[in-house]
Amino acid sequence: MLNYKKMPKVELHLHLDGSVRPETAAKLLGIDIAEARKNMIADDKCLDLNDYLTKFFIPGKVMQTKKNLELISEEIAADLEEDGVIYAEIRFAPLKHIFKGLSLDEVVESVLKGLAKKSLKTNLILCMMRGDKEEDNIKVVDLAERFLNRGVVALDLAGAESIYKTIDYKNLFAYAKGKNIPFTIHAGEADGKDSMKAAIDFGAKRLGHGVNAIFYEELLEEIRQKDILLEICPTSNVQTNVINDIKYHPVRKLYDANILVSINTDNNTVSNVTLTTEYEKLAQKLNFTYKDFVKMNKDAIRHAFISEDEKEQLLQKYDEKLNQLS
Repeated sequence: MLNYKKMPKVELHLHLDGSVRPETAAKLLGIDIAEARKNMIADDKCLDLNDYLTKFFIPGKVMQTKKNLELISEEIAADLEEDGVIYAEIRFAPLKHIFKGLSLDEVVESVLKGLAKKSLKTNLILCMMRGDKEEDNIKVVDLAERFLNRGVVALDLAGAESIYKTIDYKNLFAYAKGKNIPFTIHAGEADGKDSMKAAIDFGAKRLGHGVNAIFYEELLEEIRQKDILLEICPTSNVQTNVINDIKYHPVRKLYDANILVSINTDNNTVSNVTLTTEYEKLAQKLNFTYKDFVKMNKDAIRHAFISEDEKEQLLQKYDEKLNQLS
């Protein structure tokens, strides 16, 4: 098998709270490591997305102080570096980390401080949450504006997609668009065509997951024409029962239909994966090649929420890293 660990990789869809080291959580909370792992790593098959999301309780508990946020962020950057990642956009919902008195600004500053301790190039995507009050989500938009291009590059909408419909967040994204804040939206994971169509109509440049697009030819054509990239998280999709088995994952058909896709982990810890293991799985089960992954990574760079100059620099760095391997 090819050595995918050494291959330079780009991660666009990674949740901070889903990627906390169990050993760190156990130490900070004073609990047994085995207990932490049991409560932070999802089964190979969960009942559904909501069942999968129960694994976020411990991270939510521990990520409430500046010190802990800083440490966890530094460790995530270290883990990504160790896996050969050269650029990552890491996302999280700041409103979930203010229960012990931190301000929203302090939350973001602490995460950025931790990430800055490593040489890996990273940026943050701030998540608004489905089901939260509009006034609270507006605070996240304003927060993103304050930190825009100072470590924060975009917004996202996460949460129970099938319960809280994407179309209901039209005003929120119009507000974000008015402030020139780019965004990706979780869509087409637990819901179908209407969710993805709304996200595209709002102006999303990328879709989080978007796997259900495979069922709608007209929508696929729009995604293709508008140069929208799908942030695919294969193992996570199987765990949440969006896809029955990795060998049936639509990423193969999407890629073959000239839809832009990037491969991501979603949650390093909850899904118990790295980009390396995802590449190995896709190579083995869906016949993706080294060349395919190179294309996906370059597409990911071109669709990263960074300036054109930064994209050019990153593409150059990517090629240099590849050449060092050959």
